[in-house]
Amino acid sequence: MRKALKILLVIIALGLIAFFYWRFYFVFAEGTKAGVLNTIQKKGFLFKTYEGKLIMSGFGSNDNTANFQSNYFDFSVANERVGKLLMENSGKNMELHYSRYLGVLPWRGTESYIVDSVYQIEGVKTNTDLPIR
Repeated sequence: MRKALKILLVIIALGLIAFFYWRFYFVFAEGTKAGVLNTIQKKGFLFKTYEGKLIMSGFGSNDNTANFQSNYFDFSVANERVGKLLMENSGKNMELHYSRYLGVLPWRGTESYIVDSVYQIEGVKTNTDLPIR
């Protein structure tokens, strides 16, 4: 009976570990977003993280009439150097690389989209030692 209980506890523990990994560390999606960096700020009570908003603009069509539409991309930045680079270039057109997680961890930010590198900032030459893909 004790052996069966130990095996059951090990299975439950492994299941919880697998669920925690899948929920908070498994990269569900990754990609790029381009637009104008509207805001970037460092905030938080216990864990200070960079939180930003990118405005992605484009033209949409609705009933054969062209109209201008804007979409917002809310994101967090876990890397200090990427956060500082974005703070220095707020208001500029840029292309960012992100990873999307299923869950949010407080030390990673308040959003499930985590920007981890910068592909390009319009009008700015980026240093090769920054996390640029």
